[in-house]
Amino acid sequence: MSSRTNANKFVAASLVSAALCGLGMASAHAGVAGSVSLTSDYIFRGISQNNQEPALQAGVEYAADSGFYVGTWGSNVSWLSDTPVPDNDISNSVELDFYGGYRGKFNDTFGYDVGALYYWYPGDYPSGFNSPDTGEIYVGITAGVFAAKYSYAVTDLFGYADSDGSGYLDAAVNWEFVPTWTLNAHAGKQWIENNEDFEYLDWKVGVTKTFEGGFAVALAYTDTDAEEAFYTNVHDNFLGDNTVVLTLTKTF
Repeated sequence: MSSRTNANKFVAASLVSAALCGLGMASAHAGVAGSVSLTSDYIFRGISQNNQEPALQAGVEYAADSGFYVGTWGSNVSWLSDTPVPDNDISNSVELDFYGGYRGKFNDTFGYDVGALYYWYPGDYPSGFNSPDTGEIYVGITAGVFAAKYSYAVTDLFGYADSDGSGYLDAAVNWEFVPTWTLNAHAGKQWIENNEDFEYLDWKVGVTKTFEGGFAVALAYTDTDAEEAFYTNVHDNFLGDNTVVLTLTKTF
């Protein structure tokens, strides 16, 4: 496994290369937008991806006036290298995502988003190891401060055997209760085909403060009802445990 420093350098180099190729991170307006974040833990669908340690993340997106968009995003991770399997010699230390889709509005209140996303985990894996690389298609709707999104796996989901057809439902509220202060709340359900013991609920509540110059600070509490026996890594850390996450983001 690579060191944390090497992982961060690899993430940064990969994302810069992707940005120069014209790919990018989510933007509500036409043009190119991006972000760089430092977070105390990379939580994805309620589960720590980085052994409950800090992560460096970045991405860019190009969005057209028509509503079409394409982008990429990445982070250092360790969950694969920390997998409790015999003779584990997995060398992966980075996640790179590539996505594209179409956003539009039904009216001034309701909007929609449809697209596809591919999660890529480059590295070396033991013979016979089921690839963690995952493709999903998704559809989302928004209504004021409310949003919901359903993601459907068209490949095996993150290495689970025979798990294509798995789904994740995400419901969220993002309410700017006073200027520059936003309440963030989320609940999600992960279904995993033919691996029901690994299914779980997750939830989050937090607040984000934005500043001039594109800076933001977010503080959030997250938790799951995941089975501890199935989400404990080789370091004896329960990755679905409740935690508080602090994130600093710069958008550009």
